[in-house]
Amino acid sequence: MKFKKFGGTEQKVYDLIKPITDELGYYLWDVCYEKEGAMWYLRIFIDQDEGISIDDCERATAPISDLLDEKDPVPQSYMLEVGSAGLERDLVKEEHFEVCKGDTVTVRFFKPVDGQKEITAELVGADKDGVTIISDGCEKTFPLADVAQVKLWLDF
Repeated sequence: MKFKKFGGTEQKVYDLIKPITDELGYYLWDVCYEKEGAMWYLRIFIDQDEGISIDDCERATAPISDLLDEKDPVPQSYMLEVGSAGLERDLVKEEHFEVCKGDTVTVRFFKPVDGQKEITAELVGADKDGVTIISDGCEKTFPLADVAQVKLWLDF
């Protein structure tokens, strides 16, 4: 696993829209600029303590779309999507691990570690040395090279 670093377009969009999401009271979780088939998608993921509703997405979309139309930071046509980061969201940036310390996460490995392909445990943190969790009362750190994915886990 590598911590996500924004590409040029993602960073430009993040910097442009962060004041808007802040003003609306949303946390800007992530910006993804991806090609799927023949189409490009610009996906903005937002969050807030009480969760994100469709109304929140709609409320954020209009000013974000207007600003992006005005500043035109994306070199080709794209489809804009503004949505929730999701309850069981991926943790991909260093700041995500900071925000989610103490939460329960599922850590998936590229290949089994101690006979397990994934572990669900309390997140202690993550840095360049690895992802640290508390599992069965023991603190364990797994090198980032062994970790395929870390996501929030909710017990429904």
